[in-house]
Amino acid sequence: MLPRERLQSLARRFREVESLLCTADVLADAARSRKLQEEHAALAPLVDKLAELDRAEAAIASAREALGDPELRELAQAELTEGEARRDALGGELRLLLLPRDPRDLRNVILEVRGGEGGEEACLFAADLFRMLGRYAEANRWKVEILSTSEAAAGGYKEIIALVSGREVYSKLRFEGGVHRVQRVPATEAQGRIHTSTASVIVLPEADDVEIELDERDLEFNIAASGGPGGQGVNTTNSAVQIQHRPSGLIVKCQDERSQLKNKAKALKILKSRLLELERERQDAELAKARKGMVQTADRSQKIRTYNFPQNRVTDHRIGFTSHKLDRVIDGELDELVTALRTHHQAEQLEREGFGAGAT
Repeated sequence: MLPRERLQSLARRFREVESLLCTADVLADAARSRKLQEEHAALAPLVDKLAELDRAEAAIASAREALGDPELRELAQAELTEGEARRDALGGELRLLLLPRDPRDLRNVILEVRGGEGGEEACLFAADLFRMLGRYAEANRWKVEILSTSEAAAGGYKEIIALVSGREVYSKLRFEGGVHRVQRVPATEAQGRIHTSTASVIVLPEADDVEIELDERDLEFNIAASGGPGGQGVNTTNSAVQIQHRPSGLIVKCQDERSQLKNKAKALKILKSRLLELERERQDAELAKARKGMVQTADRSQKIRTYNFPQNRVTDHRIGFTSHKLDRVIDGELDELVTALRTHHQAEQLEREGFGAGAT
């Protein structure tokens, strides 16, 4: 059974938030306004589905009344069957919407892609992964801003870090975090042998300034000439910024901009997101053991996916998903994969919340 009282309470909260967003106090407080807007956006689909459910149930009641009329019985029975099917479908959608929402789902993300095992081929694969995720971002109308790059001599990336911003970025990219493996014949392979290489992807929710407060006394700044291949103009100024956070030992370097101030701002953004992730991992340490088998594991060293080019096959090992559309996946068509991962994750959540198979 659906928890009607809880649904009505959330609907009342939606109307309350809608009213608050119009008040002068909230309009003058950017941080509070943003949080209320996020809450409003999260509740809106649930309120819409609840209104649809109310209409479906009203139609069911009307059809049942009409069953008593011989002339309308056949039509009423058809409407009753259709209405009950619609009611059941809406009930399932509402159960999903009632699941505890990760507050990070609406966040932008810091996306980090690094070449792993496999030398030059791993760096080329890292570039392919970043291009794949960039195409997916483009399809979702997200903005991708490069924060830092370290190019490999033979092409590709040793490391590339970007800010991806838009609607529900973290909720869709969160399952890309982990080690990705590729099996293919490298362009430099003269004898046509298949090589196996890896690249890692890290997806961090962007930290708010109010969440991570940095004490300047904990930071060590180093300024140097930017490094890069080919002696580009970026090397002519001392604009590269390296920041070390002494308490954690984290080190971040940005050198992509000619402006020292811009590089510093980007480095601080990356540092804050990494510190936020460290804090969340610390808080979740005791729960990590219970997460075995979940879509997103705490162990980023796990090989989550294999891209087999000779067979045009991509396999996600976490959910046993296999597709022979690798050419399309690597070109950014990730919707099928992302949907499968999110559906699997939601099914596990439903089971934990008592909405699983057999729940009434």
